[in-house]
Amino acid sequence: MLEKRIEQDLKAALLSGDSLKASTLRSIKSALLYVKVEKGKRDSGLTEDEEIAVLAKESKKRQESADLYLRGKSEERAETELKEKAIIDQYLPKQLSEAELISVVDGVISESGLQGMSDMGKAIAAVKQKTAGAADGAMVARLVKERLQK
Repeated sequence: MLEKRIEQDLKAALLSGDSLKASTLRSIKSALLYVKVEKGKRDSGLTEDEEIAVLAKESKKRQESADLYLRGKSEERAETELKEKAIIDQYLPKQLSEAELISVVDGVISESGLQGMSDMGKAIAAVKQKTAGAADGAMVARLVKERLQK
C-alpha cells in the first residue's frame, strides 16, 4: 500500500539529506495517521482508495496555498508549495486528461440514462467511482454540468 512506500521513501530521503522531500513525506504520514485514528482504523489501516483520497486532499491544499502565495507576491513560498505538491503527486494515480474525462462522463450519462440538472449529483458520484481518484473533482463537476445542460 501507499503508506509503506511513503515510509521507505522517507527513510531514503533522510539518508540522502533531501530535507524538502523528508518534511513533505512526514506531513503526508501525519495526515494518513490522523485519518486512520479518526476512522478508527489505526490497527487495520486505510484502504488504498482512502489513502489516495488523503493524498489528493493534501495535494490540493498545496496548490491552493501556492495560488494564495502568488496572489500575495510571495513567489518563493509558492514555489516551495508547488515542489511539495509534485512530491505528493508522485503517489497519486495518473490524472485523466480532459478529453479522457469527457468520454467517461459521456459514457456514465448515457449508460445511466441521466438527464437534467437534477441528476448532477448522481452523475458526479458515478464518474468519481469509475475514475477512482484519477480525476480532479472540480473538472468532473464542470464537465458533468456542461453535459447535463445540453
